[in-house]
Amino acid sequence: MEENLSYDTAYKELEQIYLDINNEQVSIDELATKVKRASVLINFCQQKLKNTEEEINGILGGM
Repeated sequence: MEENLSYDTAYKELEQIYLDINNEQVSIDELATKVKRASVLINFCQQKLKNTEEEINGILGGM
């Protein structure tokens, strides 16, 4: 995963992949590549959300 990838950037790319696939703008030759990229982005977003939740819980726990 890219070092400078943000949650917002990953989410926007996921949205675009979804729209492209939904609108049938992805050729069958590109489909597997797009789905693999979406999987990587989903995992990144899930990890980012988990880390943020843990950080917030730590902050709130220290109050």
